[in-house]
Amino acid sequence: METSFTGRVWVLGDDIDTDIIIPTEYLALKTIDDMKQYGFSPLRPELAAQIRKGDIIVAGKNFGCGSSREQAPEIIKALGIQCVIAKSFARIFFRNSINNGLLLIEQPELHEHVKEGDEVTVVMNQYVDHQGKQYPIASLPENLMDILRAGGLVKAMRKLNGLD
Repeated sequence: METSFTGRVWVLGDDIDTDIIIPTEYLALKTIDDMKQYGFSPLRPELAAQIRKGDIIVAGKNFGCGSSREQAPEIIKALGIQCVIAKSFARIFFRNSINNGLLLIEQPELHEHVKEGDEVTVVMNQYVDHQGKQYPIASLPENLMDILRAGGLVKAMRKLNGLD
């Protein structure tokens, strides 16, 4: 995982639940690749097709609330989102995301200042830069950074156990 990266911003509000991220009716599709085109469709049907690799979601509070379906962070990652920055996250969603190799960053102020289409730069475990203003972020513990660097928990454990 790079020490810093820049991405174009998509702005979402509060309480983006897992049914918005991937509606229940699409969970029957065979693969995450089949499902990803329906990501965020109840809220913004056009969004999944507009997201490009490296984009960043900036959201309000309680992102990922609702059922603890593992497909939700997998869909976000498959769409090419490199991280989600939100005021707060549902706890189970936070762990599911880390375990699937999706970086989540809590930052309480950025959402009020960023506009869709803006670019932000994340300096890992330090701050998010938006138009020259630095918004501080907490450092993730090294064990979680190891999981993210590996691309998810299963990959991290395979590496740790000498299987890859």
